[in-house]
Amino acid sequence: MSSLKGKVALITGGSKGIGFGIAKALLLEGVNVAITSRKLSAAREAANVLNSNSDVEAMALGIEADVRQLESQQKAVQTVLEQFNQLDFVIANAGVGHFASIEELTPDQWHETIDTNLTGVYYTIKASVEALKQSKGYFISISSLAGTNFFARGSAYNASKFGLTGFTQAVMLDLRQHDVKVSTIMPGSVATYFNNHVPNDSDAWKIQIEDLGELVVDLVKMNPRTLPSKIEVRPSKPPVK
Repeated sequence: MSSLKGKVALITGGSKGIGFGIAKALLLEGVNVAITSRKLSAAREAANVLNSNSDVEAMALGIEADVRQLESQQKAVQTVLEQFNQLDFVIANAGVGHFASIEELTPDQWHETIDTNLTGVYYTIKASVEALKQSKGYFISISSLAGTNFFARGSAYNASKFGLTGFTQAVMLDLRQHDVKVSTIMPGSVATYFNNHVPNDSDAWKIQIEDLGELVVDLVKMNPRTLPSKIEVRPSKPPVK
C-alpha cells in the first residue's frame, strides 16, 4: 500500500463524530486535513486538538463552511488550495437527522435534512471536482444503512440517504474515466453525537469513529485499479432486542 504522506483532505462536518474520527486517522498517516463546521470556533477547536499530537507531522486546518451553500463550499476548497496547493481526498460527511411521522414532520425539518444530507453533497463535489481531477483524487460520501432500509419516522432522513447513495454511485460512473475514485460508506449504528446523542459506555457495541477512520484510510490506500464503490458497515454484534 502506498504512503499517504503529504496528501491533502477536506472533510465536511469534521469537528466531531465520524468526520473527526476520519480526520484523526488520515492525520496519523501524514495527510494534511482541513475540517469544516458551520461554527468557526468548533472547527478551530477540533483542529487544535488534532494538532496537539506531537507525533504527527501533518497539519489540521479548521474552516468555517456551510454545505447548504455552494459559494461557501467553493470558498472552503479555495482556502484548502491556497494553504496546501492541492486537494487529494474529499469526504462529504456533514449530516443532520430529523425523525418524525409524516404528520409531524415540518417543512423546515424536511428542507434542512435534504439541503444538508443531499444537496450539500452535490455542492461539495461541484466545488471540488476540478481539483480532484487534477490530483486524480478520491471523493467519499458518508451515507447510511438508512440509504437502503426504510423505517417509520424516517421519511426525511430515508429520502436524503436513499438519494445520497444513488447520487454518489452515479457520480462514480461520471468520474471514473477521469481517474477520480468515488465511494459511499453506509454505516449502521455509530457512537457519535448525532441527533443530540452523547456517546457513553453503553455505546461499546456500536461502530466507533476510529473504525470508520481506519476504513477511509484503507480505501484511499487501495490500488487504483480497484474501487469498492459502496460499502455497508454494521456493528458485529448488536444487542438482542
